[in-house]
Amino acid sequence: MPSSLNRRRIETAIAALVAIAAGIVGIATREASRSLGPKFIKVDRLARLKEPVYLTQPPGPGSQLYVVQRQGTVRVLAPDRLLPRPFLKISDLVKQSGGGADGGMTSIAFPPDYARSGQFYVAYTDHGDRLVVARYSRSAANPLVADRASGQAVLTVPESRPERHGGFITFGPDGYLYIGTGDGSPPGDPSEVAQDPAQLRGKILRINPAIPGSAEIWASGLGDPRRISFDRSSHSVAIADVGDQRYEEIEYLPIDKARGANFGWPAYDGFVVLRGGLPRKQATFPAIAFPRRRGCAVIGGYLVRDPRLTRIRGRELNGSYLYGVRCSGKLFAFRPRPGRRAGKLRSFRFRFRNLTSLGVDNSGRVYVLTLKGPHRHGKPTLGSVFRLVPVRQEL
Repeated sequence: MPSSLNRRRIETAIAALVAIAAGIVGIATREASRSLGPKFIKVDRLARLKEPVYLTQPPGPGSQLYVVQRQGTVRVLAPDRLLPRPFLKISDLVKQSGGGADGGMTSIAFPPDYARSGQFYVAYTDHGDRLVVARYSRSAANPLVADRASGQAVLTVPESRPERHGGFITFGPDGYLYIGTGDGSPPGDPSEVAQDPAQLRGKILRINPAIPGSAEIWASGLGDPRRISFDRSSHSVAIADVGDQRYEEIEYLPIDKARGANFGWPAYDGFVVLRGGLPRKQATFPAIAFPRRRGCAVIGGYLVRDPRLTRIRGRELNGSYLYGVRCSGKLFAFRPRPGRRAGKLRSFRFRFRNLTSLGVDNSGRVYVLTLKGPHRHGKPTLGSVFRLVPVRQEL
């Protein structure tokens, strides 16, 4: 009897395994027969926080993202979770001024040797309405916390008014630190500081980190450059220049032609004469310029290099330059033709209320930041960090 019972148990177990195997095969067959539809883009919200204005990732290993908040704080996303302790907090040194995301802390930049040196740079407007670029070091005890006491200003640019300071910083392919400075002038730059080689305002500056005080004028004739992005594959650079008269601009050209370029402001605005006095052959004109309306500042972006964002239905994104417009909250893209006007623009269905910045990480993934959310009970809600991700629909 025991032998017969064991045999039945074995036969029952074998039958169950056969049924499971058949089920698995059936599922696999059905999955294989499914037809995947076209690929679309959606957005995932990663975090909510107060007034985020910039996102980047240090070079080298690690998955941390660093988010600049306008009031003077830098937070860490690791990997997709906002850490409670700030990386850096210097709110007492920072003045928030102007409308939208103008003023306050604007950006953070990590040098190529950050993993070894632990040094990084931030840009902000101080209480004297000066644009300050300062160098800090991360803490020896905790790599996700900065040593506030290590702060040292490497460049200070006096400004005549609290708006149009620029303030974007980034490291170029040559390992130098690039700084965008606004004209800091009344509308139309009546004193033409952007054209004055004795002024650091209205320029792209370049600093050799190994030589303190080595700022040189790399390019001139800009009004309020708030984003500079280098594409190492195509050896090109894009500069988003926020207007104050007729046009918003994006300059896009080879890096070697950008050095020493005069982008025309305020002699020209977009492609048209504003004040004149500069021969057209001496000016470098934008890839695109679109009419300015109140609150419609251009949100400069990046040449997309995310392999996940290929073959997007109707909106091929990989290899295109992506940017936004603040007032509409919309994103646009164009295929760059360095040194020439851009071709056809493409728009996307997304609308981001209070759009303030675009970001990119080391793997090419693209992020969208909003300054704040809709008002509730008369007060604005927190801003957000989103990431563009692909999704396929099953047919």
